[in-house]
Amino acid sequence: MADSKLHILAFGAHADDVEIGMAGTIAKYAKEGKKIGICDLTEAELSSNGTVALRKSEAKRAADHLGVEVRENLAIPDRGIVINDENIKKVVTVIRKYKPTIIFAPYYEDRHPDHGNCAKLVKEAFFSAGIKNFQDEDGQEPHKAQSLYFYMINGFHRPNFVIDISAYMDDKIVSLQTYKSQFQKTDSTIDTPLVNGYIETIENRERLFGKEVGIMYAEGFIVEKPLLINKDLLGE
Repeated sequence: MADSKLHILAFGAHADDVEIGMAGTIAKYAKEGKKIGICDLTEAELSSNGTVALRKSEAKRAADHLGVEVRENLAIPDRGIVINDENIKKVVTVIRKYKPTIIFAPYYEDRHPDHGNCAKLVKEAFFSAGIKNFQDEDGQEPHKAQSLYFYMINGFHRPNFVIDISAYMDDKIVSLQTYKSQFQKTDSTIDTPLVNGYIETIENRERLFGKEVGIMYAEGFIVEKPLLINKDLLGE
């Protein structure tokens, strides 16, 4: 399994969650040669628009555009992301399989309950994956990732840190536009917040985060423990 080790593993409840929250960051690090994976917990079978097959096709194209090494889907029921032993084991199995340095998940506070439940489930698995006597589905060795960070989907929260994606905002927009079933309005589309200028809203959010730190665009992240800075604060 050594060849499958990832630098970053990002979890989302549905395909497009990770792109909404951190596609720019993924594009940035992928182009720097880092190995990145995405794991979607559900097949989004309850989505108002599109189909499971179409959503998976869109997810693959988005991942390919961003330079993602691997994308998995755990097929947990949509609206059924409950915190139980079965689901924890599924997520732990993925974490131990890819041994990521850093894990990302949606932030808890979000209008969609699946996003908050995804955060809670990944947090449980992040901890359990490092426990020697916790058994996953494949009998793998424990793995303790270095950090767990949270990205934003629908919410707008004050981030604990931001990542400069000024050179990668176009990549983020392209990855989102790949999900035509979710973000593009047609004659047969069911009206949802996603088909009413949602991509533009996300672009404006990243512009505001960038403005906070004097750059064009940034993605914001939240942490539950202090960040350790190893270099001199003055950059010397």
